[in-house]
Amino acid sequence: MPEKKTSVSPSLFGKQNYTWMIAGVVVIAIGMFLMSGGQSNLNPAVFDAKAVYSPVRITVAPIVIIIGWVIEIFAIFKSPRQAE
Repeated sequence: MPEKKTSVSPSLFGKQNYTWMIAGVVVIAIGMFLMSGGQSNLNPAVFDAKAVYSPVRITVAPIVIIIGWVIEIFAIFKSPRQAE
């Protein structure tokens, strides 16, 4: 019987790509955590505008999330190192 040849396709992503992807997910998670704000209202019946519209929630968190998405795009488009 003839032997079956198996073709090994090259991996789409390398170890470095996955490392960058994990870093991007961590940065996005940090941004989401910053946007949630933690314990801003102890009494749900009282509206605290300073806690809801804080600079961390409105400015810093979205910028951190966008940086995380840029890292993800970089990780996807970065070509993996070729083994020599």
